[in-house]
Amino acid sequence: MAKSEKLFYCNECGARYPKWLGRCEDCGQWNTIVEDIRVSNGSGFGSIYGAKTPTNEIEFSDLSYSNEKVERILSNITEFDRVLGGGAVPGSVVLIGGDPGIGKSTLLLQVLSAFSQDHNCVYISGEESSEQICLRAARIGANNSNVKLACETNVDAIINSLSKVDFLVIDSIQTLQSSTVESIPGTVTQVRTVAYELINFAKTTGTTVFLIGHVTKEGAIAGPKVLEHMVDTVLYFEGERGNSYRILRAVKNRYGPCDELGIFEMHGHGLFSVSNPSVLFLTQRNNDIAGATVFSGIEGTRPILAEIQALVSKSYFIAPRRTVVGWDLNRLFTILAVIETKCKISFADRDVYLNVAGGLKISEPAGDLAVAACLLSARSVNPIPNDTCIFGEIGLTGEVRSVSRCSERVKEAEKLGFKNVILPASNKFPKESCNINLMPVQNLFDIIEILGMSKRHE
Repeated sequence: MAKSEKLFYCNECGARYPKWLGRCEDCGQWNTIVEDIRVSNGSGFGSIYGAKTPTNEIEFSDLSYSNEKVERILSNITEFDRVLGGGAVPGSVVLIGGDPGIGKSTLLLQVLSAFSQDHNCVYISGEESSEQICLRAARIGANNSNVKLACETNVDAIINSLSKVDFLVIDSIQTLQSSTVESIPGTVTQVRTVAYELINFAKTTGTTVFLIGHVTKEGAIAGPKVLEHMVDTVLYFEGERGNSYRILRAVKNRYGPCDELGIFEMHGHGLFSVSNPSVLFLTQRNNDIAGATVFSGIEGTRPILAEIQALVSKSYFIAPRRTVVGWDLNRLFTILAVIETKCKISFADRDVYLNVAGGLKISEPAGDLAVAACLLSARSVNPIPNDTCIFGEIGLTGEVRSVSRCSERVKEAEKLGFKNVILPASNKFPKESCNINLMPVQNLFDIIEILGMSKRHE
């Protein structure tokens, strides 16, 4: 007999409690804890091939199953397949989030259209009408594809209507509701319940499910954090409204590398893959401009060159401004403190603005040396040579530390025509293996000397 279990959940953070409380102990919000009555029958995901496991016992297997090659299906959209780790995996659940109007629905409609040439594909929308989706399909040239379309918000009706489906897109997870939960769509309980049912459907039928998720004003996917734990892959679709370029970033992937990037360009006829993103981020560089340099970074499995820009101006505030776009603000504070302490170059009376051109976000510490060079160049109004590329990590004592995958960074710079590379001296990279001038540095004083900058600025 099914057992009825009474639980309470926080609508804001998803925290679970055995009884009702007026204030959530995890997020501190008042009157956000609601009752959630679920009927549990002990059923699990079962086999990915559809075989159901008995409820009174479970089956075990050894680890040799993990040695089998994972079957992948290519969409022939190069950047999308790259971010997924080489194609879609049957039975996987992919969650993609992004700002409103960034192009999530357009991207997945193109992906579904590509898959529909050889597979059964279904697009379920809970936000738009069929006419709106058909207009978008006609604009991107997908109106003649074999994609089946429906507008529905009840997850039970959706699952009961699907049979022999290879790919399923849900737009969006926050608009669906389950009849087993008495709450409005988009609440923590509804999102968690609907996600569980869709994941169960994907694992038992082998259907690849793509879930579109709304984001909060902080940029995180709306709903309970457990949603990101439940799915196999989490992607973020990023970009600036006034910029035609979009970045698809993998932050979780059980079937491929994390932090992989896919670069797209938005046109009137849809999104197109950018084959060489390094050229993209360097197309509008100016010659002999102080406060700008090129950083050779690693995003996922490939090297990418990006321009870092810095502006240092006299401050008229008691506390000078520190503004960062595309980099970590706390990391900027650290680099400024190291420069002021070790090199005796003061930024106390200066506003500092730092930007990574092209909308790219850099998270690896290998960008420290390029940022420091930009700051020193902007402070001394001394341009960095336009054919110079920089990478390296800076320690708190001012030393330049080694970074990983040095050879790939150097070769990418050489491929794009750069003549000089400033890199950590601790990275043992043979000069005879490339036709580029390598300039190793051990600390910040070395880069000041190489770039011909003064140690003190009054």
